[in-house]
Amino acid sequence: MSAFRDAAMTSKAWPFEEARRVLKRYETAPPEKGYVLFETGYGPSGLPHIGTFGEVARTTMIQRAFREISDIPTKLLVFSDDMDGMRKVPDNVPNPEMLRANLQKPLTSVPDPFEEFESFGHHNNAMLRRFLDTFGFEYEFASATDYYKSGKMDAILLRAAEKYDDIMKVMLASLREERQQTYSCFLPIHPETGRVLYVPIKNVDAKAGTVTFDDETGQEYTLPVTGGHVKLQWKPDFGARWAALGVDFEMYGKDHSTNTPIYDGICRILGGRAPEHFTYELFLDENGQKISKSKGNGLTIDEWLTYASTESLSYYMFLKPKTAKRLSWDVIPKAVDEYHQQLRAFPGQDGAAQANNPVWHIHGGNPPASHMVVPFAMLLNLASVAGATDKSGLWGFIKRYAPEASPEANPDLDQAAEFAVRYFRDFVAPHRTFRAPDEKERAAMEDLVARLKAEGDTHDPEELQNIVYAVGKDHAFDPLRDWFKALYEVCLGASEGPRFGGFIALYGVAETIALIEKGIRGELG
Repeated sequence: MSAFRDAAMTSKAWPFEEARRVLKRYETAPPEKGYVLFETGYGPSGLPHIGTFGEVARTTMIQRAFREISDIPTKLLVFSDDMDGMRKVPDNVPNPEMLRANLQKPLTSVPDPFEEFESFGHHNNAMLRRFLDTFGFEYEFASATDYYKSGKMDAILLRAAEKYDDIMKVMLASLREERQQTYSCFLPIHPETGRVLYVPIKNVDAKAGTVTFDDETGQEYTLPVTGGHVKLQWKPDFGARWAALGVDFEMYGKDHSTNTPIYDGICRILGGRAPEHFTYELFLDENGQKISKSKGNGLTIDEWLTYASTESLSYYMFLKPKTAKRLSWDVIPKAVDEYHQQLRAFPGQDGAAQANNPVWHIHGGNPPASHMVVPFAMLLNLASVAGATDKSGLWGFIKRYAPEASPEANPDLDQAAEFAVRYFRDFVAPHRTFRAPDEKERAAMEDLVARLKAEGDTHDPEELQNIVYAVGKDHAFDPLRDWFKALYEVCLGASEGPRFGGFIALYGVAETIALIEKGIRGELG
C-alpha cells in the first residue's frame, strides 16, 4: 500500500470518510456486478441549478477518493426522473400557457417551451448534461422514461406487484389518514390523455403483472405494470431503483432525510441492499430561502461561470457539505482566492495534508500549479480604481507589479482579470458608496500621502503595508481595522478591501497618492 493510500485511509476529509464506508460494504467479497455504483438523481421539472451540479460534483469527489483506496472499478450514474408528471409550471421559462395545458403529463411528453428539443424533459436533460460536461465529469446518463419504456425496470416492477402489500404497509404508515385512502405506489399513465394519474388502484394482479383502476371519469382500465404503462411514486421509485441497479451510494439533500427509512425499506422488500447515504445541507439564496428549480432563485451554473472559473465552484461545493450554503454573488471572490491559496499550499504538504486539501479532491489527486500572482479580490479593486473596461486595462498594472507575468505564462490570472472586470461592472460598481473622511481620518491620510511621497516608487508590498500600519498606529486608531476601513470607504467606496500595502504595490505609489488625495477632497463619489 502506498504512503498516500495510508494517509487516505485515515484522512478526516469527508470524501475519504464516505469512500471508506462504501469500501466496507465489500470487505468480504467484491460486488457481483463487477463495480461499485455511485448514483445521483435529478428531477428535470425545471432548469438545473447549482445544487444539482453540487450533488454530482460531491459524489464525484467521493468516487475519486474510493478509487484511491480501492482497486474495485466504479461507475457514476446520473439518473433523471423525467417520467414524473409535471406538477406545476416553472416561473422562469417561456410559453407558460402551453405548459399549463400539459400539466400532469410525464416531463418527456410535455412540449419544450424553448422549442429546441423533443420535450421539456429532453431540454432540461440536455441542459444538465451540458453543465456536467463543462466540468469534465465522467458519468453515464440514464433517463427514467427510457428505463421504464425499454423494459429495464420491468423485473423490479413485476416484483413490486408481487410485494405490493408489503410496500403499501411501509408507505401507508408514513401518510396522513386522508392520503392513505387514495394512495398507491403505482401511478398509471392514462392510455388516452397520457397524464400521470394519482388514483386508487382497485386491484393488483401479481401473476398477470397488471393493475386495475378507474380514471377521473369513472372509466375502468387494466394496464400492465411493465413497458412504461405505469410508473412508481417517487418514494417507492427511489428504493426500487436502488434495488434494480444495485446502487451502492447516493447522496441527497436534508429535505429527503426523513424518507431514508422508507427508501431503504422498499429497497430491501424488493430484494436489494440499501446503499450508503450522505445527507447534505441545502443551498440558500441571498435571502436565506431554499433555492428552487421552479422559482429560479439563487445562482445558476452559467451565472457563476460568467464571473469565475469552474474550479472555484467545485471548491465552494467541497466546503462543509453538512452546513447550509448561501449561493449569492458575494461568495464568488472569496472562493476564487481560497482555491488558489490551497493550490499554492499543495506542493509543500505531506500526504496527510494533501489528502485533506480540497484541491486534491477537485482535481483527482493531480492539481495544477497556481499562477495567480495577484488575488482576485485585488483585481476587483484594481478594476475599480483603474476604471478598466476590459482585462487589457489591468495588465499594465499587473506587469509593473510582477514583470515576469503575462497572459501566456499566467492563463489563470488572465482569465481572472477578465472575470474581475465583469464582476466589478455588474456587482461592485452599482453599489459603491464613497464618503468624506472625518478630521482624524483626514490627518492620517495626509500623513500617509507624505510618507508615500518620501518613500518613492517602491513595489515591496510588505514595506508599503508597514507604512500604512505605522500611520494607523501613530494616529491612535483602536482598533486598527478602523483605519483600514476608513481607507476602503473613502478611496474604494466599500467597507472591506484588500491588504492595502499589496494594493499600493499593484496600483502604483504615485497612483495611490493621487487616489487618496481625491478621496480627501471628496472627488471620488
